[in-house]
Amino acid sequence: MRAIERLYRRKVPPGQLIHLELGRELASISRDVSSQLGLLIDRQGVVRHVIVGDAQGIEIPELGRARAGASRLRGLRCVHTHLGPSGLSHEDLTDMALLRLDLMAALEVDEEGGAGRVHMAHLLPSPEEEGEIGASGAASGKGENQKPPWEVNSFADLTELHNAVNPAAIVSSLEEEIARVRRNATRLETGERALLVHVDQGLPGARPAAAELAELATLVEGAGLTPSGQVIQRRRRPDPRFVIGKGRLSQILIRSLQTGVEALVFTHELTPAQMRSLADFTDLKILDRTQIILDIFAQRASSRLGKLQVELAQLRYMLPRLSTKSTALSRLTGGIGGRGPGETKLEIHRRRAHERIRRLERELEQLQRKRAQGRRRRQRREVPVLSLVGYTNAGKSTLLNALTDSAVLAEDRLFATLDTSSRRLRLPREQEVIITDTVGFIHDLPKELVAAFRSTLEELGEADLLLHVVDASDPDCEENLAAVERLLADLGLEKIPMLHVFNQMDKADEIQVANLCRRYEGVAACGIEPRTLIPLIEAASDRLGEIRQGGGTDEISQTAS
Repeated sequence: MRAIERLYRRKVPPGQLIHLELGRELASISRDVSSQLGLLIDRQGVVRHVIVGDAQGIEIPELGRARAGASRLRGLRCVHTHLGPSGLSHEDLTDMALLRLDLMAALEVDEEGGAGRVHMAHLLPSPEEEGEIGASGAASGKGENQKPPWEVNSFADLTELHNAVNPAAIVSSLEEEIARVRRNATRLETGERALLVHVDQGLPGARPAAAELAELATLVEGAGLTPSGQVIQRRRRPDPRFVIGKGRLSQILIRSLQTGVEALVFTHELTPAQMRSLADFTDLKILDRTQIILDIFAQRASSRLGKLQVELAQLRYMLPRLSTKSTALSRLTGGIGGRGPGETKLEIHRRRAHERIRRLERELEQLQRKRAQGRRRRQRREVPVLSLVGYTNAGKSTLLNALTDSAVLAEDRLFATLDTSSRRLRLPREQEVIITDTVGFIHDLPKELVAAFRSTLEELGEADLLLHVVDASDPDCEENLAAVERLLADLGLEKIPMLHVFNQMDKADEIQVANLCRRYEGVAACGIEPRTLIPLIEAASDRLGEIRQGGGTDEISQTAS
């Protein structure tokens, strides 16, 4: 023990990996205790940790978060012994990559306790090309011959190592090269780089992985991040701790170090435990699809009602994910005579979140009462209501502008408009109607958003006719149509009469649009060509006439109430 403790007092010259005397002493002690020994040495040559393992390996302790800077290594090198002639193992190399160590070295110990061959490895900067890590784990186009992300060298003894290697020069040039590759890769980008991760369980009826990742990439761009690659893993079920396998996660972490990725975005909603495990293991920003959608809603909400609904959804999502790693932030808030550490910072945050949720719910109730008064006035005047519903970015706002000559924000991006807009429209039969535009839907809309926007969505229950706008040019238009109708059914709105409007007919195949209109008894339209809206107006007028003749309005009102 005294000999091991003395290792802490040794200092290595900055230009050497380990000097001869310290290496021989390390080998001798390792043979005496029949266990591997390891040293973690910083760039000033100070021994920060002495690790005692067993005959098979060592376990590097928790080192905390890495040094600031995406292109910087941790500033520590690991030199450890191997009892016998063996090179660096895959675990050694993986630990070096995951912990972002400057260097990893293994010193062979012979039977007499002498120092033998030395094996040294360091990371390599990534080549300036990107690909998709598929189910096999290799980047697309590289196959199984993909070059490992590290370089390994062997030396006959410590003397040859001392003459051939200058660790300070290696680490300095390595960090410069990593920074250069990242600058070249990100010179045209404005947001943080994000790697998209999807677990394909092969479930019947599930969306293809390509469709999930394509939609997530669009969402990520809308949130201000830059998609910089995709990872797909096929598993029967997600890993309960890391979602994907630990080996694949190690590959992702190595790739993030090389390419400057700062965030991992998962197509699946992560549990609080999974989010904590991933953040601790990778040291990266961990996001899921729900967080991305909530962030987009927070950016786009402009009205008071929309901002309150989004904040409420965010609080409900984050509440179970509030966590702290220690009691270092404990506060004695219990008053005089309180026992124990008192109320922790985490408990204070949770209580304040609950208070804020209750306050938001009260404000939303007040706003909804005001909106309900306006709806009652429209009902007394017996003005029919047409509501535009549909998948996000299907063209609802563009149709509203074209039909009513309005200037509602309409952009080619997901969730461009969140706030409900109502306009007056005169139909051919000298009949006035109110046409409203609502928030767009999406596959698996986060339940927090559904709960927060439920009062807004339930206003659809007072519509006389739903105009379901579908982007006919989207290859997945029928899947999107089904997703919207499932959400309407969850809200109890499936009995309201509906007219399918297949928008963007100018970008779609004519035969395909005709088949869709025939199959769903819908009508084709194009929001930027006013002449194509005449059949839509006539069809909506006819449907309203049928509803009123059949007494459908009273039945709908009873259903909504």
